[in-house]
Amino acid sequence: MKKVLAVLLSLMILAASFSVVCFAVPEGDEGYDMEYYSRFHGQDVEINVYNWGEYISDGEDDLMDINAEFTELTDIEVNYLNYETNEAMYAKLKSGANNYDVIFPSDYMVSRLIQEGLVQEIDFDNVPNFKYIDETFVNPIYDPQQKYSVPYAWNRVGIIYNKEKVGYEVDSWDVLWDPAFDGQILMFKNSRDAFGVAQMALGYDINTEDMGELDEAATLLKVQKPLVQAYVMDQVFDKMQNNEAAIATYYVGDYYIMSEVNEDLAVFIPDATNLFVDAICIPSDAQNKEAAEMYINFLNEPQVAADNMEYICYSTPNTAARELLPDEVKNNPDLYPTAEDLANDTAYINLSNSANLYMDSLWTEILASEEDYNSWFMPAFFIVAIAAIFGSMYLRKRKKSRDR
Repeated sequence: MKKVLAVLLSLMILAASFSVVCFAVPEGDEGYDMEYYSRFHGQDVEINVYNWGEYISDGEDDLMDINAEFTELTDIEVNYLNYETNEAMYAKLKSGANNYDVIFPSDYMVSRLIQEGLVQEIDFDNVPNFKYIDETFVNPIYDPQQKYSVPYAWNRVGIIYNKEKVGYEVDSWDVLWDPAFDGQILMFKNSRDAFGVAQMALGYDINTEDMGELDEAATLLKVQKPLVQAYVMDQVFDKMQNNEAAIATYYVGDYYIMSEVNEDLAVFIPDATNLFVDAICIPSDAQNKEAAEMYINFLNEPQVAADNMEYICYSTPNTAARELLPDEVKNNPDLYPTAEDLANDTAYINLSNSANLYMDSLWTEILASEEDYNSWFMPAFFIVAIAAIFGSMYLRKRKKSRDR
């Protein structure tokens, strides 16, 4: 939240952690191409930007207020809205009820939007700062001809936990199914990430289309449901920062934001987890395409991108921006891991329509399933179900090793 092709993407991305192309880095306003950025002055142009929550620098911590800076520079008004999941954004786009000029889908969703004609080609002549994108992020598997997207940020999935509440150092996905933390677990609200966690816990490919493996992942999520306090996205910040939960699956970069507020938090990054890229696209029905391209270009001004990544605590594909980051950020192995650290990670790819529909139906069933379990029945069911699922996984692994 994608095996052979997904692994290739992972291998491409991991190179970004140690291969940095050097560019001259402009500093301050004098670095902006004013002839380029002034072309819409006095024209009352607006763009509608649809992004994840907590995912752009807004002027806090003495960093740049990016949307305000863009408007001051270009005279283009930014109407900024948030969504919680790729699927929520996709549903809005698919409905045609709303009009957006810039969106920020994740890798697998970019592929789906391209296939369904929901995004349009970018004129890269209007995005000269694409030159700062590390070549390992160019022509990615989700946009192999680099026509429809510009990479924005990348990161990994981990387990964020409260050291005081948990009482030990988390070292596996299993903690997410520990009855000791009944009502203290926060789980992803979106189907792809939730299934991805279950599939990784089972040792399955997160891009599997095997219906049996999807069924087992769904069963594992149903077993977990009585332990889950809430299915969350942005709500995870308040809950973990305010000691309202003990454990949460979420994105590693966000741990660094939360830990600034709550020093009791820690993060565990599994040896094999999801490595993802979020990109920037222009919807096919965008009303102000050229202004949208200018916005994308501005996001890749080195100092803009550096301030942005320092604020959101994700990893940047912009080589010039990375050079401007504080040493403790650009040298942080959680944010810029080595090739060895990323060797077992996998990126999501877009699944077939039939697999997407099947996963969505299973997810709907999980969320609608009965939540009230007898206090004596749930632990027994938990033990039997986990034993059956992981036993099946073990036998399959042994069979695969024998087949090799």
